[in-house]
Amino acid sequence: MVALTLAGVLMTAPSAGEEALTYAVEGDAIMQPLTGERGDPERGAALLSDRHRSLCTLCHSGPFPDPHLHGTLAPDLTGVGERLSEGQIRLRVVDMGRLVPNTIMPSYYRVAYEEGQRVSAAWRGKPILTGADIEDIVAYLVTLKG
Repeated sequence: MVALTLAGVLMTAPSAGEEALTYAVEGDAIMQPLTGERGDPERGAALLSDRHRSLCTLCHSGPFPDPHLHGTLAPDLTGVGERLSEGQIRLRVVDMGRLVPNTIMPSYYRVAYEEGQRVSAAWRGKPILTGADIEDIVAYLVTLKG
């Protein structure tokens, strides 16, 4: 039973099989989609609200379901699509540490593993989210205009 549960967790791990692709940072933005195409805002909304995969609502609040579960450690994302460009949002999700070195926000697409860190073998060298996941989240966040 434990083996089946573990297998299920590994199969649903967001990016256990994907290596991070290269991307170009221009100023405070990543202008081009990580996957070569724009994401789907509906999938992005669902993923952003999934506290077990994206973790976004652990720290952020916004116009998402279950407001009683929203965090207050990070900025409210209401209107983020008005304040930031698509490329700026993309860089913040990919690697906020490039802009704010001491941020508590994880770098969702930057692989940060050094020898001696306690990281599961399934996750070593892998990003937290896939490029497609990030593009879906970006596509949703740019719709938040008010």
